[in-house]
Amino acid sequence: MYQGVRRAMSEPEEEEDCQAQAHEEVNTKVVTATLTPDPPRETWGKKVEFLLAAPPLLPTALTVRSVQEKVGIFRGNAPAFAWRNIGKPFRKKPQCTQPGSNPDLPIFSSLVQHESSALDHAATEAGAFLIPYCLMLVFGGLPLFYMELALGQYHRCGCLTIWKKICPMLKGIGYAICLIDVYMGMYYNTIIGWAVYYLFASFRSELPWTSCDNPWNTPHCTPVVGPRNNKSTSPAREFFERSVLEQYKSDGLDRVGPVKWSLALCVLSVFILVYFALWKGVRSAGKAVWVTALAPYVVLFILLIRGVTLPGAGMGIQYYLTPQWHKLGNMRVWIDAASQIFFSLGPGFGTLLALSSYNKFNNNCYRDAILTSSINCLTSFLAGFVIFSVLGYMAHVQHKSIEEVGLEGPGLVFIVYPEAIATMTGSVFWSIIFFLMLITLGLDSTFGGLEAMITALCDEYPRTFGRHRETFVAVLLVLIYICALPTTTYGGVYLVNLLNVYGPGISILFVVFVEAAGVCWFYGVDRFSHDIEKMIGHRPGLYWRVCWSYISPVFLLVIFIFSLLGYEDMLTGEYVYPPWSISVGWVLTASSLVCIPGYMIYKFAITPGSCLQRLSKIIKPEDLSEETRLNINSTYGTGTHV
Repeated sequence: MYQGVRRAMSEPEEEEDCQAQAHEEVNTKVVTATLTPDPPRETWGKKVEFLLAAPPLLPTALTVRSVQEKVGIFRGNAPAFAWRNIGKPFRKKPQCTQPGSNPDLPIFSSLVQHESSALDHAATEAGAFLIPYCLMLVFGGLPLFYMELALGQYHRCGCLTIWKKICPMLKGIGYAICLIDVYMGMYYNTIIGWAVYYLFASFRSELPWTSCDNPWNTPHCTPVVGPRNNKSTSPAREFFERSVLEQYKSDGLDRVGPVKWSLALCVLSVFILVYFALWKGVRSAGKAVWVTALAPYVVLFILLIRGVTLPGAGMGIQYYLTPQWHKLGNMRVWIDAASQIFFSLGPGFGTLLALSSYNKFNNNCYRDAILTSSINCLTSFLAGFVIFSVLGYMAHVQHKSIEEVGLEGPGLVFIVYPEAIATMTGSVFWSIIFFLMLITLGLDSTFGGLEAMITALCDEYPRTFGRHRETFVAVLLVLIYICALPTTTYGGVYLVNLLNVYGPGISILFVVFVEAAGVCWFYGVDRFSHDIEKMIGHRPGLYWRVCWSYISPVFLLVIFIFSLLGYEDMLTGEYVYPPWSISVGWVLTASSLVCIPGYMIYKFAITPGSCLQRLSKIIKPEDLSEETRLNINSTYGTGTHV
């Protein structure tokens, strides 16, 4: 009986133990499912793919600046994207232009007709310009370039999530960069669309800008080698303004007119190419850059060989290399050199952070920084020979000085160079390869700009965007294309210029200054140097630490102040922008800048504790163990959402 009672009493206990064990198993399964890690973060298939994607290829960088400084008609620099960072437009001061001339054209520079006295305002010549250019590279551009490569590779995330690990209150910088990337995507791809239009127009037995016998030509059209007067316009100029843009059909921004669907289709083709290059991340982008990064070099060398064999090329090259040393005393030359370096290397646009975040942790980012920045500057210098050899040839053909050739039309790339190509033997072939080069350069740049935003959002919102990258990229590009359609109207060129000045413009300068201050002063150069030592095995030398602590932030602050002082010159020209458009422009500028103080206030408000405790928390990196850091940095699960 005792055993029976004992057995009867033990049965409920055993049943309870089984239920508890089963409950524990269920709970264990739930916890295990919750902690299942996301797929590892992608890395570049080959090291060379990163090198092809990372260099800010800008073959017209030093070239356009050299034209600017020699001709002396450009003042001020408000960036767009460069060929790696969303463009490098140049502006001019108020001047007398002929009726019907185009307003400032971004990205490819503007060479507009100008009174001869303006030549006296030339800041310097290319030979002298190389001295401040190199100094600004060594003490400003290169340290910032290296800083961003190292930051992206160590923390392995985009421009949003990275601030959790550096200075949480500055996360608004990431949102500002994303917004700037959207603005640039709205007009930068339109510029590439113009090149696509030229490419299709080149597939003819005779280039359409060779003669004045076309429906769009005016009575003032004069062949390149014909007699000219003050009212004469070239066939290339009329083709660009009256056939490609058809801007005469609009009344400026007050009535831009309907969409020109041929241009809209060209821009659509650009977006389609961009999508299939970015939809799979580094797997697809790594394959695309083999074409977009290498093809321009092939064409560049072909054009160089052709250019130096043209009659008059020696005169242009001599003009390119002859310095005027006394003009180095002009402070404006040094400011222009600093701006040129900054916008060609492209730190602060999020591109370098995004691309380097897909490197392996122990990749030698120091070597990459030296190699890629050197390639950029040497390419720019080489491209000077390509451009000035052709300008010398045009001066020889037209019996003019190089200054007069440079003043011929409103676009070095869309007017002056095509005009030179039209006079060459085999002009159709040279036109096709030239505009193919422009398109591949533009695509390579827009890949980087959009990838910066895509990587940032996928890292910050991994389960919303990261796991559905293909769909997210498609929706994003469709929305940007819809926003870009107004730039394909008859008055779209005015909108392109407005977006270029007030979209990225001066705002990116302030954004990058705050970024450099956050890394160098809040996060600390010593801590940053220790991070680099973990990756490559040695700490940065004294030169790098001094540049990061003092020289580079001052470098950015000086550019920002001088650009702010000269900001009123950015939209000058024949076309007077209506006051409401200027107001809209400032709203665009403020919309990105307000992200920085806005997020600071938000982060301060949601952080618990007293005012001093809150401030102390939001300026310090969030604590993460080494094991946890390595784990989350290898996946898309890095979102913070606050």
